[in-house]
Amino acid sequence: MPSIKAKPAKIISITNQKGGVGKTTTTINLGAALSKLDQTVLIIDLDPQGNASTGLGIEVEDRDVSTYELLVENLPLEQVVKETEIASLDIVPATIDLSSADIELLSNEKRSHLLYEALRKKQENKNKYDYILIDCPPSLNLLTVNAMVASHSVLIPLQSEFFALEGLSQLLLTVKEVRQTANENLRVEGIALTMFDGRNNLSKQVEADARSNLRELVFKTVIPRNVRVSEAPSYSMPVLTYDPSSKGSKAYMDLAKELLANNS
Repeated sequence: MPSIKAKPAKIISITNQKGGVGKTTTTINLGAALSKLDQTVLIIDLDPQGNASTGLGIEVEDRDVSTYELLVENLPLEQVVKETEIASLDIVPATIDLSSADIELLSNEKRSHLLYEALRKKQENKNKYDYILIDCPPSLNLLTVNAMVASHSVLIPLQSEFFALEGLSQLLLTVKEVRQTANENLRVEGIALTMFDGRNNLSKQVEADARSNLRELVFKTVIPRNVRVSEAPSYSMPVLTYDPSSKGSKAYMDLAKELLANNS
């Protein structure tokens, strides 16, 4: 397990209420890339589908405790963390039980702050990792709000396809509302263009529109549409493990380096 760090962990929610934009893929591979850059990383799987857990080799039968127990049953973080096969990369897995958490937490006065308390209130949790990445569900529900309240910033994967920018305004509005009501220091870490095809005029147009409207919020690194990235989850591993020399692996390494440079 990681040793105690001098600085508190940087907590980043990876979120987009639109499905199929590369959110979980970005969480897994950014986490793996950061670990290769000598950072200790914890992934919080907050999606009831549990794809981040599967993608890091945590089988369903091995998820005896999960983010459900962390939030609903108030289990300590150290009791729900699972080590992965990647050095310096741990995960709190998710199960389908999490899908009922929204309803079960409605009567809890602290329902929006449960993840904040689990990750940021206790000193030993704050200083154990360099980065905590939260894989949010594809909706703006109570779980996503919990993630934003607990986070220092949000990273938004944006698919390089038609209608990509639609819905982004609603997400940014939610970030603004959380900032006004529960987490005044929450900021947008950046927008990462995913599934980018340089041969496709539409991808180029989406990139141009994003950079024109959102300027420095858009990461310089773009994640290409890459078959190795698509194949890796079926082998329960990040693309950086599956094929380190692929274009997808190199892009996620570049994104991790850009993220570190922005936070240095």
